[in-house]
Amino acid sequence: MKFSRNLALLLVVFAVWWSYKALMPSYKIDTAAPDTDFSTARALAHVEQLSQQPHAVGFPAHADVMAYVISELKQLGLQTTIQEGYSLGDWGNLSKATNILARIKGSGSGKALLLMSHYDSSPHSSLGASDAGSGVATILEGVRAFLAQNKQPKNDIIVLLTDAEELGLNGAKLFVNEHPWAKEVGLVLNFEARGSGGPSYMLIETNRGNGKLIHEFAKASPDYIVANSLAYSIYKMLPNDTDLTVFREDGDIDGFNFAFIGDHYDYHTVLDNYDRLDRESLAHQGSYLMPLLAHFSEVDISNLKSLDDYIYFNVPFLKMVSYPFEWIWPLFGLAFLAFIALLVLGFKKEILDIKSIVKGFIPLLLALLLAGVMGYIAWPMLTWWYLGFNDMLHGFTYNGYTYISAFGFFALAVCFWTYHLFKKISTPNLLIAPIVLWLLLCALTNLYLPGASFFVIPLFGLLVALFVNLNQKEPNPYLMLFLGLPAIFIYAPFIKMFPVGLGLKLMVAATLFVVLLFVLLLPLFGQIKNKMRFALSFLLLYAVFSIAAHINSDFSETNPKPSSLLYVYNQDTDKAIWATYDKQLIGWNAQFLGSDKQAFDKASDQTISSKYGTGFTYISEAPIKKITSPEIDVAKDTIVDGERILELCVTPKRNVNRLDVFTGDTKVIRASVNGQPFSDYYLNNRRNGKLVTHYISKNNYTEIELAFPSNEALELLFYESSNDLLQHKQFSVPTRPAESIPMPFVLNDAIMTTKTLTFE
Repeated sequence: MKFSRNLALLLVVFAVWWSYKALMPSYKIDTAAPDTDFSTARALAHVEQLSQQPHAVGFPAHADVMAYVISELKQLGLQTTIQEGYSLGDWGNLSKATNILARIKGSGSGKALLLMSHYDSSPHSSLGASDAGSGVATILEGVRAFLAQNKQPKNDIIVLLTDAEELGLNGAKLFVNEHPWAKEVGLVLNFEARGSGGPSYMLIETNRGNGKLIHEFAKASPDYIVANSLAYSIYKMLPNDTDLTVFREDGDIDGFNFAFIGDHYDYHTVLDNYDRLDRESLAHQGSYLMPLLAHFSEVDISNLKSLDDYIYFNVPFLKMVSYPFEWIWPLFGLAFLAFIALLVLGFKKEILDIKSIVKGFIPLLLALLLAGVMGYIAWPMLTWWYLGFNDMLHGFTYNGYTYISAFGFFALAVCFWTYHLFKKISTPNLLIAPIVLWLLLCALTNLYLPGASFFVIPLFGLLVALFVNLNQKEPNPYLMLFLGLPAIFIYAPFIKMFPVGLGLKLMVAATLFVVLLFVLLLPLFGQIKNKMRFALSFLLLYAVFSIAAHINSDFSETNPKPSSLLYVYNQDTDKAIWATYDKQLIGWNAQFLGSDKQAFDKASDQTISSKYGTGFTYISEAPIKKITSPEIDVAKDTIVDGERILELCVTPKRNVNRLDVFTGDTKVIRASVNGQPFSDYYLNNRRNGKLVTHYISKNNYTEIELAFPSNEALELLFYESSNDLLQHKQFSVPTRPAESIPMPFVLNDAIMTTKTLTFE
């Protein structure tokens, strides 16, 4: 029995490992793969060409990447066109996007299947190998392999490689709202990335039920499905959209997102390069595209709308399990009734007793409390100890995986320790508390997060295990393991997914999931006689991994620190400052923000918008340079029916990348920029008085029309920026050291001028 128990514990470790391993295909160099097969190696060749230089809108390499993509599509024999025009995103971001389009003619007359990714990179330093060079490469290689099969599809296949996704989904908006092909689209497959590795998650975008989409996706049967309805429920709650969101919101067009989120520390940085792209992640994208392309190019996609919603989740061997929302409460009711029946049986057999059951809640609640508190304080504790971690704005450090392991081991140590304290309580009595907790969690998710209602599935395994324990003094450990496999396969990946995708500030989700998974395996773990030995072992592992994380906490050439520096010239006051977003300066920018640096007053000083609400941290006085400010011409200033109407044009007088315009607290009744009108919703919900951010191409002008109450004063603030601080002839800013990279998500390496116009 002891041997069986020990082997079962080893099999638990293997099952946890397999729950991760089974998510992705392995990568083998497949350059010699048949022409009709998707080749990851051939796709990688595209990624290498697409990620030579940063290629955001307005950057020199943008045109090179666009030319490469068009050339590759033409080599496939596809007639290629572009769509160009101004587009205004929901966040008030304007750009002139250039979409690339091609079309494969089908034999039928139904709706078209659209394959989509974006070819622009994030400003200003990202090389865009993963985000989204990997998506462009997946489509180019997938379409090549499809065409090599020499068969005409039933449905038209549209290839859309959008522009300016990183700036505000501008290219997608341009296509959906202005291109005639948009009305012919029945389904979209969108390929994205939010990191440089890890499994690719499938996320559905639909305004109605997902029933038909799930049904057809399952029929296409990709080999490596990573998808669950909880992930999409969380995705919809986050302020992160993709191009596919525009199709759903503006065109009521359904689709599937495929995005990998691992190695999040590379996201939007110069480290998003060819070498760091996980080959298995790219292979995973190809493993989705080919079966879905084969399936959806042949079936009727004109009627994928459904009123039915399905719960779905992936498990090894079965690929994906799904069932309708109508089963949510019946399954919960079945679990609840089974629990009541088992309680009656346990009391009838005099195996269960109230006192022991009540005591059984103590180790569970204590484990949740200790593991939860440790997970909650993990990120504040780490950023206090390692100040430079604050400058990794996405909140995932280079040694983040080591921290996840360390705190996971801590949670396991807590679990074994707390249950060691109550080892005299029989396993059946200990199982009541976890069942009550999971019933409560299932009820709450059913009510408030129905996408997570598949949580009830592993609970059935725990209920069966309780039944076995009520009838057998020493249940078979292999049976207990088998009953716990659904919990392992479903929940183990969540322990890693949440802190990777949402940052280490969500470490609490990982530590709590460890406890919740532990108690689902309690029928097996309860058979361990010396739990204290395991507690000490996991505590030792926590210490070892914490030390390993500390050893690898320093920044280096391999793991460089994000840093920032800006030169800001105020034309109104004829003064200039150096500014940074860094909380921990390095020698490179400290030479400009030295001992006389001042903390930036966010309350009184206006600053431009950035992701995560990041503002300047320090400023210091800088020498005056002859930086030319933009020319601002007021073409119209009149009052009509109590409204003051302004028309003005802002023309750059130097090479610039960006113009931010603020209107302060004045109410703007209506406005447009370069002919693009702002929605009333945006004008009424603007943050920090921002009107527009124009990402400028070819030094184009910005025409603004706005109306505001004639009895109010208006103060317009103009922030014009160029990302050329390190190259500008008037400055002698040295190149960053090898152990540092430009900080992402903020304006960086920039020369900015500010100017104010007041209309009283």
